[in-house]
Order: sequence, then structure tokens, then C-alpha cells
Amino acid sequence: MRQRPDVYQIKRAVDLIKKSKKPLIIAGGGAHYSDALDVLKTFVYKTHIPVAETFAGKGALRFDDPHQLGAVGATGTPGANEISESADLIIGLGTRYSDFTTASKTAFQNPDVKFVNINVAEFDAAKHGGLMLQGDAKATLEELLGLLNGYQVDEDYSNKVSEFNRSWEAKVSEIYDYRHDNLLSQGEIIGAVNEFADDNDVVLCAAGSLPGDLHKLWRTKSSKSFHLEYGYSCMGYEIAGGLGAKMADPSREIYVMVGDGSYLMLSQEIVTSIQENYKITIVLIDNDGYKSIGALSRSLGSEGYGTRYLYRNPDSQKIDGDDVTSEAVLPVNLADNARSLGAHVIECTDYTSLTDALKTAKGIDKTTVIYTTCDRYHGIDGYSWWEVPIAEVSDMETVKEAYKDSLEHKKKQRFHN
Repeated sequence: MRQRPDVYQIKRAVDLIKKSKKPLIIAGGGAHYSDALDVLKTFVYKTHIPVAETFAGKGALRFDDPHQLGAVGATGTPGANEISESADLIIGLGTRYSDFTTASKTAFQNPDVKFVNINVAEFDAAKHGGLMLQGDAKATLEELLGLLNGYQVDEDYSNKVSEFNRSWEAKVSEIYDYRHDNLLSQGEIIGAVNEFADDNDVVLCAAGSLPGDLHKLWRTKSSKSFHLEYGYSCMGYEIAGGLGAKMADPSREIYVMVGDGSYLMLSQEIVTSIQENYKITIVLIDNDGYKSIGALSRSLGSEGYGTRYLYRNPDSQKIDGDDVTSEAVLPVNLADNARSLGAHVIECTDYTSLTDALKTAKGIDKTTVIYTTCDRYHGIDGYSWWEVPIAEVSDMETVKEAYKDSLEHKKKQRFHN
């Protein structure tokens, strides 16, 4: 028996929805766990309320659905963030409203915004002072559907959402089609895998800059094609998690996307995949260090210190920044490491060799590592704020400017009670 909310609370929710002019559904992991996606689609097409997705909620609607705004929050799309900023009603469907989802509590700026929270967990259903619909997502949507006859959002609002969907997909195509004479971009690598993978295949990731880029850029064609561990950004989850996904459904191709930093945390499950004869394809992106933390450090004025694989400077004993000689770079060879663990390894140098490698890997019957390098300084634009601690003590002017900028963003933080 699925848990259903109190009837009185359902009626209050219906009243709030009918009075709203700019409602937004934020679909979280609960939409998937409750098997609510078919009901959600029916609900959306009946009311035309748009949907934005958390990491765990990604795939709630197909990427090209006109009601689909895509990723929301700190790693969100321009459309999802603009709509969430002005929304007068947020319907949280199985979401915990994490720090990423709320853009560190700056996402919802309408002074009259209200929340209807559908969640089996009382703690999450109560967040932001919302109307608590404590119950199963599927059962709750079914209850609401029968009571919303005749309600639809305004046509202009619906058209605005559709235009956001189209404009973002044009931007994704631009990122996927990026070509450069030197290094591949991370968005370009994601595009190569996304365009090659079948609808039933799974992309799996966990930590670094990849999850945020995948959240924005991965075109979900089926509800189970996107798997991320992002509760705690667990470095090293990728290969072990990919093995688990393959064991759960051996008929599907599993594409593990992992950066060099996370690979170094836990690569030995390659051995287990070989031992147990479960083939996964690992796209290993080497950007010569910690790309995500380097970018965060630079954005906070600290110049990416200590985020590359370098020897200490023998004179200063510092781990120097970007202006270093080749002799200072640590001799890390991750392709050889993967070979030593038993994987078939294909090394790529450009977009053509990467796409060729994906084709070759599909025909290989054991775990295959597609190794490629990536431009650590070419990133995907961000469209929202994420509160990250800034150095408390620093003489650097760039850090001081970052601190001033952070204070301006903090003025937008709101606590909804």
C-alpha cells in the first residue's frame, strides 16, 4: 500500500496550485524511486507546469520535452534558474532541496513564493516552511490529478518554457560541436559519449567537475540512462558503481566517466570486473590534476594552488601553479596503470580517435578503458551561485575581490519558513 498524504493537505495543495501563475515542479530522486514518471508526464501535460531536475531527478522527462527546463540550481541551466527565481509556487517532488538544488538558498527570489513538498520523509516534506504532502510521489500525484480538472498555466508562460528548452538544446549542440586544434574539451567528450550511446545505455559518474557538466549537458533519452552518486561527491565511486550497474542489468552498456583524480582514489575494481567477467567501458579523462578544485580555487582568487600533479619546487618547497616546466610534472601514466589491472586500453588524442574508440570498445567483451586528455582550463559556463568557503587570511587582491563578490551573493540568500 503506497503512503498517501492527508486528504485535507491535498485539498490545500490543490487550492495553492490553482491560485498560482508561475508554478514549477522540481523533480528529485523520489520521482524515480516511486515509479512516478508516467503519472508525472500525464500531470505535466494536463497542467503544463514545467519541470526542472535535480541530479537524482534527471531523466524525469526526456531532454527535448517542451516542458523540460533541465538541470536546476548551482549547476542549472539559464531557463531553469530564471523560472525558479520568479516562480510563485515550487512543487518539490521527492527532492531534499540540497544546497546545490537551492543554489545555496538563492534560487527562489519571488517574495510571495510558496512550497508544496511531496516526500515520504517528514524532514524533507517540511523544508522551506512548505505545505507537507508526506506520501509516495506517485500516489500523491494521482490524488492531485483528479482534483485539478480545468487548471492550466498561462499560454505565455508555457511558451516561455518551451523557448528555454529550445535555446538550451542549441547551446548544448554548440558545446558538443566544439573543436580545437590542441586538447579536447570536457563538454566535447561528454557529447561524443552521449551521441554514441544507445537510449538504454547508462552513463555513470560521481565527483569532480564532470557531474555538474553532465547535469547540464547530458541528453537523457530514457529515465534510467543517467546515474550519479552526488550525495557526498564520493570520489572513487565510479568504477565500483559501474560494475554494480552492469551486474544489475548485463544487457546494457555502462559508460563510466571519470577524471584522473577520482580514478586514482579507487581504480582496482577494474580487477573485479575482469575476474567476474562483467564488461564496462571507462572513459578516463586525464586533465593533469584536480580540474574541479582548481577551477573553484581560481574562482575564489586562490589561483588553483596545489591542484596539479607537480613536484615541489626545490627552492621554495611550494607546489607551483600553472607556469611550470615539463620537468616539474609528475610522471603519472594512467593508461599503463589501467593495462596493469587487466583492462583493454585505447588511447585517444583527438575527437576522431575518441569516436573511433567508442565504436571499437562496444565490440570488446571485457572492461575497456578509453583514455584521453582534456583541457583543464576550458570549462562549461555556470549560471548560478554556489557558496564555497574563501580563504580567511590572504594578502592576495584576487581573494579579497572574491570575498566582496561573495558578500553580494549572500544578500540574495533567503530562508523560507
